[in-house]
Amino acid sequence: MGKHSMLAVVASLGGLILLGQGGGVEASEIKVLSAVAMRAALDELAPEFERQTGQKVAITYATAGVLRDRIQGGEMVDLTILPRPAMDPLVMQGKIAPGTVTIFARSANSVAVRAGAPKPDISTVEAFKRAMLAAKSVAYADPARGGGSGIHFASVLARLGIVEEMKPKTKLTPGDESVQLVAKGEAEIAVVNTPVILREPGVELVGPLPAELQNTTDFVFFAGVGATAKEPEAAKALINYLVAPAAARVIKAKGLEPR
Repeated sequence: MGKHSMLAVVASLGGLILLGQGGGVEASEIKVLSAVAMRAALDELAPEFERQTGQKVAITYATAGVLRDRIQGGEMVDLTILPRPAMDPLVMQGKIAPGTVTIFARSANSVAVRAGAPKPDISTVEAFKRAMLAAKSVAYADPARGGGSGIHFASVLARLGIVEEMKPKTKLTPGDESVQLVAKGEAEIAVVNTPVILREPGVELVGPLPAELQNTTDFVFFAGVGATAKEPEAAKALINYLVAPAAARVIKAKGLEPR
């Protein structure tokens, strides 16, 4: 981050600190709607932002499709963090304040197994295909419910030509619960965003899908201020905090690639 960008972050946080410490002034609450893949990073970053500024951050997590629909339906949000396919229509419809959309992080889709279980070879497209066909059960987010990783994985199965073979052993979940099924032994494999795997006890990361099967366009996550935000300045300061170098270290540690 350049000198001017760093000064902007400091100025934003400084203004919020003064507001939060002002005599008799109640700290505002920033309402955030975020895709579930960002939970691990935000659950660590938001409390530190609150500590530094005195502002409250209230985060609701859901699939990108669910959050997109809520915002399109008129729900007020101060800040939303969504992947490109969910964010782009909101920007076009004027649901996001102009000039506020910023890249937050990038994610990959990966494979998880229960802790201690053998890890299949997924190093190549053919190896990945064999691993899916050999698995007794595979869990992933229901594409019909707007889960980005599930939508992508369904397209991968179609590309590999194994949709019909996978149907009998597929376990669909509303969101990121696929890793929980694996942890409990109710599914052999989960395919989901990498940070979801890293934060779930009882599962282990096998590795990312082969590069040829990744989607590097749709899994760019953007932060943007709602067009009807009640706390737009606080939301902008939170964005500045989330894209600062200190936050980038946390984001990377949670299995994401900072912007």
